[in-house]
Amino acid sequence: MRAKTARVHEKAALDIVPLTPDRWRDLEKLFGPDRGANSGCWCMWWRLTRTAWREMPKSVRKAHFRKVVAKGPPVGLLAYRADEPVGWVQVAPRRATPTFNTSPVAAPLDPQDDLDRVWAITCFYIAAAGRRSGVANALAAAAVAQAFARGAVAIEACPKEPEGRAGGDLFMGTPSVFRRLKFREVARRAPARPLMRLERPRRAARAKAR
Repeated sequence: MRAKTARVHEKAALDIVPLTPDRWRDLEKLFGPDRGANSGCWCMWWRLTRTAWREMPKSVRKAHFRKVVAKGPPVGLLAYRADEPVGWVQVAPRRATPTFNTSPVAAPLDPQDDLDRVWAITCFYIAAAGRRSGVANALAAAAVAQAFARGAVAIEACPKEPEGRAGGDLFMGTPSVFRRLKFREVARRAPARPLMRLERPRRAARAKAR
């Protein structure tokens, strides 16, 4: 049986929990068993080289990501509303998403960063019924809490400035989501793509060191 989970973000009436193997069917339901979220990605976009991603059928991407989930630890969070999965965010150490680290817009600003301790929020997927209802904001806040609880010293994201109607190219979120959480812009290597960073609060860092 699944462990009972605490309710968070009561205003949005959401339950946000780590993606564990027993929740795979819920992720599959959210993404669409055959659709696979955005363009059949199955959250493998930042885990594969571009050539490997293009050459890999989406069914194989799905199988690969299921192995990632089965192996653990959790690499993201699911949001539920009334027991229905309505949103997903991927949050993990940068080392888990190698193509994010070589991206011209998202690569680490400091090449000396410890990629196991600097985490990244790399993608969101929100069901149509959950959009414009605070799901992305709640997932981002929960992702920050998850990362710091698991030892991150900093969290980064590379969202996209919205241009007209929102589409699939906003899967990394928008800057406003991260500004609400006090992320600061540390680089902008393309006009619409800020690299944003949030450091672990000093008080939390000191408490963990004791």
